[in-house]
Amino acid sequence: MDGGAGEDGKQERHLVLAHKLFLLSHPSVDDLSKVALRAEVLDAVKSDDMAPLFESLVTGGVLEADAALLAEMRGRIDEEIRKLDEKIADAEENLGESEVREAHLAKSLYFIRVGEKEKALEQLKVTEGKTVAVGQKMDLVFHTLQIGFFYMDFDLISKSIDKAKNLFEEGGDWERKNRLKVYEGLYCMAIRDFKKAASLFLDSISTFTTYELFPYDTFVFYTVLTSVITLDRVSLKQKVVDAPEILAVIGKVPHLSEFLNSLYNCQYKSFFVAFSGLTEQIKLDRYLQPHFRYYMREVRTVVYSQFLESYKSVTMEAMADAFGVTVDFIDQELSRFIAAGKLHCKIDKVAGVLETNRPDERNAFYQATIKQGDFLLNRIQKLSRVIDL
Repeated sequence: MDGGAGEDGKQERHLVLAHKLFLLSHPSVDDLSKVALRAEVLDAVKSDDMAPLFESLVTGGVLEADAALLAEMRGRIDEEIRKLDEKIADAEENLGESEVREAHLAKSLYFIRVGEKEKALEQLKVTEGKTVAVGQKMDLVFHTLQIGFFYMDFDLISKSIDKAKNLFEEGGDWERKNRLKVYEGLYCMAIRDFKKAASLFLDSISTFTTYELFPYDTFVFYTVLTSVITLDRVSLKQKVVDAPEILAVIGKVPHLSEFLNSLYNCQYKSFFVAFSGLTEQIKLDRYLQPHFRYYMREVRTVVYSQFLESYKSVTMEAMADAFGVTVDFIDQELSRFIAAGKLHCKIDKVAGVLETNRPDERNAFYQATIKQGDFLLNRIQKLSRVIDL
């Protein structure tokens, strides 16, 4: 794994492999596609001598056992490690500190390449001990983060991000700082902190160089999806709808432009069509798939709230017509969202009308203040009684 930007702007190949492994385990992927994916995974494993991963995939029934192939890969790994150890020993005896560090780094990268996670992390620590420059230490953190994203080890990712931020307090260049924002944004998205993810992605939209994680059009895909459910209309217009960096590539992602613009322009029929087209892409994304049902609910909450914002009351038929669905569908949908406290309205089933009852924020704040004041007075009275005793 390359700690710098991906080679020639390409995605890091182990993360490409991780996505293929995700698709192999996905029930929505057809058997014919899985046959091709299995062959591609085996080629990638053989290409990098990923013996530990091969054993794991054989145990999981993803690949067929092949003792001869495993022995060959193990033999090549042992031979390469012997050579790397010789280079380290030679550098320590005959060369300077810089060459010693490079020799240790080469061993770290080899462990990453063959999929020896624990050995790679241990060797990266050894390499860090030989490293003085903050920039080079940051590159080691990027290597660790890539390992974390390959294995979806959120604890490792979180600790590495914190470590990187501490390093930046010592110095560090803007290019690496901007790249870290994308890494942190991806982490936030993967743990369902969409608001922070959107903020970090938007900060990086004009400085994106993190091609080792994903291509730029995928970055725009993530930025739009996270922004739609976290930004208000004014911010969405300024930062996303009219952003030249997004406009330049949004057309490359199927349905994404229609999804964003139809929502902003209140074209709800078009929005639902585009949204249904995007659902498959969300479902087949290894970072978004665990949050698929949550995201679907949040998007519908946003679009229904936006529609109802314009009305004090509206007929169910008019709303169903605006969204291109049946009255029964709207009735069932809104009932769930109202019951969950997501929408502030009520349904008059007899009249077939929706009546909005937007919360009075000022009154709610006043009531909360009174309640907190009563609580504070009670605490003070109890405390005064204790002091009197």
